[in-house]
Amino acid sequence: MNNFIDAFYLNFIKDERWKYITGGLKTTLTVTFFAVIMGIVLGFLVGVIRSTYDKTGKLKILNALCNVYLTIIRGTPVVVQLLITYFVIFGSVNINKVVVAVIAFGVNSGAYVAEIIRSGIMSVDNGQFEAGRSIGFTYGQTMIHIILPQAFKNVLPALANEFIVLLKETSVAGYIALEDLTKGGDIIRSRTFNAFMPLIGVAIIYLLMVMIFSYFVKCLERRLRNSEH
Repeated sequence: MNNFIDAFYLNFIKDERWKYITGGLKTTLTVTFFAVIMGIVLGFLVGVIRSTYDKTGKLKILNALCNVYLTIIRGTPVVVQLLITYFVIFGSVNINKVVVAVIAFGVNSGAYVAEIIRSGIMSVDNGQFEAGRSIGFTYGQTMIHIILPQAFKNVLPALANEFIVLLKETSVAGYIALEDLTKGGDIIRSRTFNAFMPLIGVAIIYLLMVMIFSYFVKCLERRLRNSEH
């Protein structure tokens, strides 16, 4: 017991090393939050373009560009994308590392969100499109007023799960020396030469966050199911 207390004091209390954890947690949540927003916006645009092409054959060039984007992003590791964003794209620019991380993770998330949105749109029965056209709506009006609300409701749990996945993916942000939660634990390890306490502490924090967000996702899914009855 005394050894545990001594190790806890050494890793978190002494020299206020707990601030590496709290500061890293704040950075992790900031990056995740804004990357999710960017991913949803980007994924929504790409998903609508691809589904429009599938249903009407229009937007051929934009659809081809979207396919290139999806192929590249989904076919390469997120850590490589992060390094390219920081060292290649913004290599000659003095830019905040948090912004770089948001852009890299947001672009990566957008590729997966796009497929979620597209699958949601494609899952809506074609009769809904015909119903919109029968009351005089254009294709765009039908999408906005009839299709997208139904599609968004169908994919909302999947989007929430994407948030959880992205939260864990941001743990590689330390590759660009961004002091996120994982990097905070690693800094403590380098100062105390004790890997167990800080890294297990980081793992527990991630686990707790995922469990909390997973609980909210389950509540959301339950509410959506009840609303359908």
